Amino acid sequence: MLADVTPYLRCPLCHGDLALAGAVLGCGHGHRFDVARQGYASLLPGDARTRTADTAAMVTARAEFLACGAYAPLTAALSEAVGRSGPGCVVDAGGGTGHHLAGVLERHADRLGIACDLSRYAARRAARAHPRIGAVVADVWRGLPVRDGSAQAVLDVFAPRNPAEFHRVLHDDGLLVVATPLPEHLTELVHRLGMLSVDADKPRRLRDALDPLFAQQDGHDLRWRMELSRRDVRALVEMGPSAWHSDDVVARLRTVPEPVEVTAAVTVATYRPCRD
Repeated sequence: MLADVTPYLRCPLCHGDLALAGAVLGCGHGHRFDVARQGYASLLPGDARTRTADTAAMVTARAEFLACGAYAPLTAALSEAVGRSGPGCVVDAGGGTGHHLAGVLERHADRLGIACDLSRYAARRAARAHPRIGAVVADVWRGLPVRDGSAQAVLDVFAPRNPAEFHRVLHDDGLLVVATPLPEHLTELVHRLGMLSVDADKPRRLRDALDPLFAQQDGHDLRWRMELSRRDVRALVEMGPSAWHSDDVVARLRTVPEPVEVTAAVTVATYRPCRD
């Protein structure tokens, strides 16, 4: 619920504390943000642009695919990685429908979660994903509407990363949990459908981006096999970056056997914030 996480939020304009009054979030400087009837609030600056946000169709596809349970091992690994370090909430940056955050909160019954996403369609679903999730529309590049040092954990699952912002919102004893696809992730579909592939240099670029603000604590590669229907495959294509090229990709779906076995390969790594 948005009311429960309001003590962790800050105004995106003046960075002052926010308070909830009825269906409006407001700060002491008079900035006001309406809470939508679906339970989320847009905390974007007035000049923010959302052209790169997931569309309604992409979010629907994401919800459909995640509901089939194929990514359950990833949700479990994220829940395990979060652990119990530090006080505060769990912030999911680029949290989409709130699916993974909901799984984390199920394991950690004493935590509240904030799902941040640039897409209002994602925020609508995240607001209903779990009773302890508060959902906000936010742009990670413009700054998270989260108070300094208030997060026990920040999740980043296949999402854009702003190391300085993650460092700012994390408690000194907090934890950054990053999930990134390995080069062999979805390899059977990448080659068959011409989907976007994973850059093999991604791990090095991630390390470079996080240094010197974070020190890696742990990390492991997670691999499992998924048995997917053709409908699952279509949803998988349409929920991600290949959706922008989906006309060609979807046309090739008839070449995919049903069911099809697909490799899932993800690195889940944890990082501690470095403090002076």
